[in-house]
Amino acid sequence: MKKLGSNLLSWVACLSSLLPVCSSNAAAPENPSKILLENVRVFDGKSPRVSDPTNVLIVGPMIESVSSTASADASTDVTRIDGGGRVLMPGLIDAHWHSMFLATSPMVGLMSDVGYLNLLAAAQANATLLRGFTTVRDLGGASFSLKQATDEGVVPGPRIYPSGAMITVTSGHGDFRQMFEIPRAIGGAVTRMEQIGASAVADTPDEVRIRVREQLMQGATQIKLTAGGGVASPHSPLDVSTFTLSELRAAVEAAENWGTYVTVHAYTPRAIRTALEAGVKCIEHGHLIDDATAKLMAEKQVWWSLQPFADDGSEQFPAGSPQAEKKKEVVAGTQRAYALARKYKIKTAWGTDILFSTVLAKAQNAWLSRLVQWYTPAEILIMATSGNAQLLAMSGARNPYPGKLGVVEEGAYGDLLLVNGNPLEDIHLMDDPAKNLLVIIKNGAVAKNSLTPANRMSP
Repeated sequence: MKKLGSNLLSWVACLSSLLPVCSSNAAAPENPSKILLENVRVFDGKSPRVSDPTNVLIVGPMIESVSSTASADASTDVTRIDGGGRVLMPGLIDAHWHSMFLATSPMVGLMSDVGYLNLLAAAQANATLLRGFTTVRDLGGASFSLKQATDEGVVPGPRIYPSGAMITVTSGHGDFRQMFEIPRAIGGAVTRMEQIGASAVADTPDEVRIRVREQLMQGATQIKLTAGGGVASPHSPLDVSTFTLSELRAAVEAAENWGTYVTVHAYTPRAIRTALEAGVKCIEHGHLIDDATAKLMAEKQVWWSLQPFADDGSEQFPAGSPQAEKKKEVVAGTQRAYALARKYKIKTAWGTDILFSTVLAKAQNAWLSRLVQWYTPAEILIMATSGNAQLLAMSGARNPYPGKLGVVEEGAYGDLLLVNGNPLEDIHLMDDPAKNLLVIIKNGAVAKNSLTPANRMSP
């Protein structure tokens, strides 16, 4: 028996040495690629204006220089792109995304093979990148394998900050069980939604700790709990509060022990206030918030990840269904939510939370221009680049991309967009990425270059 155990350990060690290193910080190649973007006007993600004609040199995955003088790099292996005076800006960041559930319905998602779901997600990841989104914060779904594949260049797609399964309570938002699956076998077999990593049920502080640690073990960069009712789930009215204070505190403690934070899905004042008392650092949605709770968020300097929901996406939920009716109630709160975010100068992130609709996914960029009701184009683009990057950085020790995101400056990641026009003057240019995003670069690699030969320079 002792010999068998020794052989088994040797076999595991051997196998481990053959596995790929799942790290976004792998050693740089000896001869990194070089891209020189010449004659561009830079929106750096922080200033509400563009620069004079500038040259930006990317070496490997990072921006090496941003200069108004001509580059001294005379290497024959540098790829030169003449921007023709167009605007160069940071890649966009969607702070509330669901990589695994864009191209499927809830029922198809629950019934399909996990391999098929990953193939669908990979196709959507490529489409997301080609819309100019070089980073997303994934807030529900087993996107760990997709993240590994995009980091390694197996499939094209944005950087992913994964939460893993969203953690919910019995009957809460994210509990997609059918009635015949009730009661749940405590300590027994996991449900289908848990098998595919969509959500995980936890009904005590101890269960919460287990579920949080399971996501962190798989590579979660932040943890998401559903603190109140939601639109898509079949058993959760919007007005309900779900996790207790002690349960939320257990999640916060477990996440902070790993150097990261908890964000919660919550719409109502009660759900938000309980989360704030527990030490949660970010609120998702909050469309049914009241004035006093918004003021409290500002005082506690908590992030508000807010989405400009509108009356669209009728194909998501059948007309007259409980989900469709709940969506109407949430949409009605959008104006007030943004007004309160501005009134109290709350740290506000931008995201879309698009689910179960490839039609809505294709319109991801247009959700930016919706913000013109409350913000200037410059404020919008700052929010969707360097602003969202600040929220991502709260993942602290769990941050898989510790370099600078959302900015165009030396030492930042080479995630860049060349725009056919000035989006600080016309934000609607971003609505049509196929036409107006002429060059898309992620991690120092060109994902798209549609400049005509007359406007393109190469070695």
